[in-house]
Amino acid sequence: MTTRGDDIQLIVLDPGHFHAALVQKNMYAKVDSRVHVYAPEGPELQDYLTRIQGFNGREQQPTSWETVVHARPDYLEAMLGEHPGNMMVTAGNNGRKTEYLKAAVDAGIHVLADKPMCIDLQGWKLLNAAFESARQNRVLLYDIMTERFEITSILQRELIQTPAIFGELHKGTLEQPSVTKESIHYLSKTVAGKPLRRPPWYFDVAQQGEGIVDVTTHLVDLVMWICFPEQAIDYTSDIQLLRARRWPTRVTQSEFGKVTGAPEFPRYLEEHLDGDRALHCYCNGEMDYTLNDVHVKLSAVWNYEAPEGGADTHESRICGSKADVLVHQGRAQNYQPELYIEAGKEGVPLSNWEIDLQRSFAAIREKFPGVELIKEDAHWRVHAPASYRTGHEAHFSRVAERYFDFLRQGTLPEWEVPNMIAKYYTTTKALELARPEVPASGVKVR
Repeated sequence: MTTRGDDIQLIVLDPGHFHAALVQKNMYAKVDSRVHVYAPEGPELQDYLTRIQGFNGREQQPTSWETVVHARPDYLEAMLGEHPGNMMVTAGNNGRKTEYLKAAVDAGIHVLADKPMCIDLQGWKLLNAAFESARQNRVLLYDIMTERFEITSILQRELIQTPAIFGELHKGTLEQPSVTKESIHYLSKTVAGKPLRRPPWYFDVAQQGEGIVDVTTHLVDLVMWICFPEQAIDYTSDIQLLRARRWPTRVTQSEFGKVTGAPEFPRYLEEHLDGDRALHCYCNGEMDYTLNDVHVKLSAVWNYEAPEGGADTHESRICGSKADVLVHQGRAQNYQPELYIEAGKEGVPLSNWEIDLQRSFAAIREKFPGVELIKEDAHWRVHAPASYRTGHEAHFSRVAERYFDFLRQGTLPEWEVPNMIAKYYTTTKALELARPEVPASGVKVR
């Protein structure tokens, strides 16, 4: 079903995560300002509505969303029966998210979903069925991959696709992978200038999903998007899981109360409490795998709270035959991601490489005006001016704009669906490998 450019009507289903509101941080051309929201009564719905009111009431570029709320316990059935729009946004409890996606596309509704689309292999099988249903019903099912709009990720992609600078992508080994990415986040944080209130279920891995299937989704996506751009990945032959592990973050009752507002742990978390009544939340994960025979190592870590002055961080290294391209985002970078190029590879004369670097970077500079190379000790820093650093929250609007373009075209790029299937295969298969109580049923599918 092709959607006319002036005929996009939004439905928001069960907005239990603040990402749902961030999709509406801006208005969009030819998208109806009236939004129908279906959700159960409760603090999560109120938090969503408060954020939308904040966007509507801000001084600079206020939005003008008109929210029609359908607060009822049978919200999914009501949405499907009333069908007041043609595109659904969902971001919240992941325990039912895959069910939501499948039901919506079965009903002929386009879906833009927050990650993760599924949190275990059973969910991945249902997700596959949802993609097939979307194809048959000619609707578009897509996930929100904000990190593709981070300027350091964009420029890292540009650099490794420039042979004169990067050379060829190394295959690496299990112990010395060619591609590494590490993401560190915090359970207690501030979003849009306010302390983030997380729902109690966020700490239940049966509802939120373990860390290895949650934030790691972004990392798996970036590896495919950066290293093999616009190339369809076949999960049955191109991916081999090698090893994976997961470990908990310990959260005390007072820490839990600070983040959720709940006076005590809910009953469904009792089995995850230790002898001191602290929660062991399995929100950390690490995986090693090969993608097109290239060794990759990814890890996602959730600590409770950032150190003074700290923030979320992303570290990355991609190794080439002529140079490595890195992202650092630590204290030395004021917790802003910065991109670096390290050369000095054996057999590659540095003087010749620096000439090639300057010549080839001219094309990148022309494509991204204002981006510059700065020599710092043994490496080069790729400086991106502030105009490119729009921030994580703004990236949701960028994803939505791209998705609206796809709706108007009536199709996704050919590689997107197989790569979403491959992405969630990677995360859910890694979870199976990491959990000793769930035996792995053949790590590689042939």
